[in-house]
Amino acid sequence: MTNYFFKKKEKIRLNDILANLNLKKQKINPIIKDIKELEYASKDDITFFHSIKYLKTLRKSKSKFVITNKKFVNTVPKNIQIIEVANVLLSVSIITLLFYPKALDDMYDSEVVYVDKKKYDKLNIGKNVLIGKNVKIGSNCSIGHNTIIERNVKIGDKCNIGCNVILKNTIVGNNTNILDGAIVGKKGFGFFPGKKENIRYPHIGAVIIGNNVEIGSNNTIDRGSLSNTIIGDGTFLDNQVHIAHNVKIGKNCIVTGQVGFAGSSTIGNKVLIGGQAGISGHLTIGDNVQIGGGSGVIKNIPSNTKVMGYPAKDIRKFLKENKW
Repeated sequence: MTNYFFKKKEKIRLNDILANLNLKKQKINPIIKDIKELEYASKDDITFFHSIKYLKTLRKSKSKFVITNKKFVNTVPKNIQIIEVANVLLSVSIITLLFYPKALDDMYDSEVVYVDKKKYDKLNIGKNVLIGKNVKIGSNCSIGHNTIIERNVKIGDKCNIGCNVILKNTIVGNNTNILDGAIVGKKGFGFFPGKKENIRYPHIGAVIIGNNVEIGSNNTIDRGSLSNTIIGDGTFLDNQVHIAHNVKIGKNCIVTGQVGFAGSSTIGNKVLIGGQAGISGHLTIGDNVQIGGGSGVIKNIPSNTKVMGYPAKDIRKFLKENKW
């Protein structure tokens, strides 16, 4: 998918990457197009492998270049060239900044202006609304007071954006409501604890919101690091929900108040989640799953399952163990 929000540096060669990682240069020095996750990388992209849970994805990857560490060297298929490093994710951070030098820039958009009513003649606009360059807004939309829509954001038809909303690095489908106070598309909470200081992780992904979606008041939805954060068609989020970077929520889900999703988890279709539940990172939740309020999900949940408690377990077992 085209990156509408971060400009990529072109003509980066393999030896440029090796030099930035303080590794020995090679005689064969092809151009590397981009850095991407395993499942999205083409043969001309560089990717990375840092956990055995992604082994199946590694074996299917089209990339010919992978950043990994000594632990996984013998796991990588022989047709993929290994770039061995001590710290995979820190190296990925360095190379992401090589391709996208402004990836750590999360300042406000200084070029926003008041809405040109001639340009957006079918837009119902509140007071003090600011819009950045190249913003696209569909027909029959409304935007509430004091809302800011930053550069390159795309909004479909028949959308209602509330008051005091900030949209950046975001693409919104049709017939979607984003309620008051939501902040969508800010950088995710990615960093490395260093000996002297914490090191920020760049985020070049976007937030992709589908059609017929409801984003509740004071939701915070982080953009992806390399891939995108995705909210599927027909999904409804209650107030004060937090969605971290790279989370992918399926279609027609219902998520009630104060639920938190840690990064890179994948949620299936028609999932129901009760209030104040927490979903740990890098998990897979199947279709038609029901998660009780206040639950803590720390492992994958198969489809058509009902769970509750901490750690979340089959709801029948939970109720049996907690009889009064």
